[in-house]
Amino acid sequence: MGSFNTSFEDGFILVGFSDWPQLEPILFVFISIFYSLTLFGNTIIIAVSRLDLRLHTPMCFFLSHLSLLDLCFTTSTVPRLLVNLCGVDRTITRGGCVAQLFIYLALGSTECVLLVVMAFDRYAAVCRPLHYMAIMRPHLCQTLALASWGAGFLNSLIQTGLTVAMPLCGHRLNHFFCEMPVFLKLACANTEGTEAKMSVARVIIVVVPVALILGSYVHIARAVLRVKSVAGRRKAFGTCGSHLLVVFLFYGSAIYTYLQSIHNYSESEGKFVALFYMIITPILNPLIYILRNKDVKGALWKVLWRGRDSG
Repeated sequence: MGSFNTSFEDGFILVGFSDWPQLEPILFVFISIFYSLTLFGNTIIIAVSRLDLRLHTPMCFFLSHLSLLDLCFTTSTVPRLLVNLCGVDRTITRGGCVAQLFIYLALGSTECVLLVVMAFDRYAAVCRPLHYMAIMRPHLCQTLALASWGAGFLNSLIQTGLTVAMPLCGHRLNHFFCEMPVFLKLACANTEGTEAKMSVARVIIVVVPVALILGSYVHIARAVLRVKSVAGRRKAFGTCGSHLLVVFLFYGSAIYTYLQSIHNYSESEGKFVALFYMIITPILNPLIYILRNKDVKGALWKVLWRGRDSG
């Protein structure tokens, strides 16, 4: 029995999906395809947002940050997972594990805050349309984006520090990456105090944002219902619906993973839930915004046709 700081100098073994060896080749192909699509889709969103002047708007500015987050978020775990699925090397160094834990927590927490910022942007656009551009000035947008990144990394620093301080009994992590609930399962000492501190951080970074987002959409729904034009209502629900769908996908898996008691946490189920928010959600985000937003869709076609003509 030793602490994380001093024991297991050789690192940890990531069990991954080795309990289902027949599933590993299928998962390797599936994850490789989705990872490639995630890289392509989110890169397209970032590039189009920069190249088309029509998309130099607050919403697309935040959308490009969301795409960058998704690119980094999935890249923090997927390459290591693909190596794991090949069965070549299932180990990860202690430093690599801590780095992975910190990075994915930071990026996930940043996305939690950024989705609130995007909800505020939609609230301003729908409920204060005449003052929208005056409210969402470039300086404010940049400040809100930086605040999202700062809050995410601060939360990760706190939670990673609490995790690293725990004494662990073993070096086999029953997951495909260094996930926080798995470390709590592996802890030797009583973790009630640590869990309580982590719960406070999770409430601030998960529950409070969800409450703020739902509150903003209550006001948005009221404002939209007062719009007399059917086309106006459809456009408002279309742009806001994209964001709300992304919110449900992201927060649904986050709430399942981080807000349940560690005693009820199933490591086997946790792996498949993690696959959803690590692999599926990052590719769905660009698809949702491209298919449901006429401006983004139009700009994408414009860039593609320009490239075709130049070729």
